Amino acid sequence: MTTPRIYLIHATPVAIAPINEAFTRLWPQASLANLLEDSLSGDLADAGEITPGLNERFLKLATYAAESGADAILFTCSAFGDAIDLCKRSLTIPVLKPNEAMIEEALQRSHNICIVATFQPAITSMTEEFHHYAMQQGIALELTTLICPSALDELRKGNTARHDAIISEAIKASGVSELLCFAQFSMTSAADQAGLPVLTTPDSAVMKLKRLLDR
Repeated sequence: MTTPRIYLIHATPVAIAPINEAFTRLWPQASLANLLEDSLSGDLADAGEITPGLNERFLKLATYAAESGADAILFTCSAFGDAIDLCKRSLTIPVLKPNEAMIEEALQRSHNICIVATFQPAITSMTEEFHHYAMQQGIALELTTLICPSALDELRKGNTARHDAIISEAIKASGVSELLCFAQFSMTSAADQAGLPVLTTPDSAVMKLKRLLDR
């Protein structure tokens, strides 16, 4: 079997290291290509919603990856669900949202889930995805959310330890006791300090891609 070529498309540089580390650990045979367009997150925050222009920019990135020989595409920013759905419909190769594999795994484990995020738009997108998938499966879902925006500010400054501590402190202060789902690839480093069971998007996404391309 030829080496599978996976294109990783990022809207923020802080997502790059966590997903590459997950591939190294879980599927080192995959050949990776990283595409970064780091104005997307800021433009989404300014617009307040996914616009037709943002949809078109995502489709151009995905089409470029497909034309460059991608066997599959994984988007790593959780806030752009509708734009990624457009790419899924437009391409014939597997295209994964960053969250979908984790959501599937989470609902197999629990129907009482807390989404933790450091970027507010990721909560909106992931909440919609959770409820949509739960409805498809006939699952009565109890979903809570927790947002830690100051943690992302610290991570962007390179303060990973402080980022992790802020998330851990927020989880403990909130009193949540359910299964935690970290909404962003950039949050993975905080999983060990959470004090509760945690699912992260990178590990779930890598394993789903491996299953898809091993078929």
